[in-house]
Amino acid sequence: MIVIGWVTGEGYMIRQTAIVLAVIVSAATPSFSQLPLPIPLPLPSGTPEDRAACESDVRRYCQSAIPDNLRVLGCLQTNRQRISPACRGVLTKYGQ
Repeated sequence: MIVIGWVTGEGYMIRQTAIVLAVIVSAATPSFSQLPLPIPLPLPSGTPEDRAACESDVRRYCQSAIPDNLRVLGCLQTNRQRISPACRGVLTKYGQ
């Protein structure tokens, strides 16, 4: 006689899988909610002066990230020590 239910067989595996998934989701959710956002949303596009201050740095270090503004911003942040003081000032102005 084969008994399928909460203690043995297929039902037991489903119950164990559901419990494991519930533990993973409940443990992961609070940790993700505490992560700071890397950038303020919506992303400011900046003034023409701001864009001009960073244009040469973007072309030099972040050409492959164009036209994705988020990737360009990440690239500028990664290369912060290399970019011009004017462009670093723009990043600082927008809290980056």
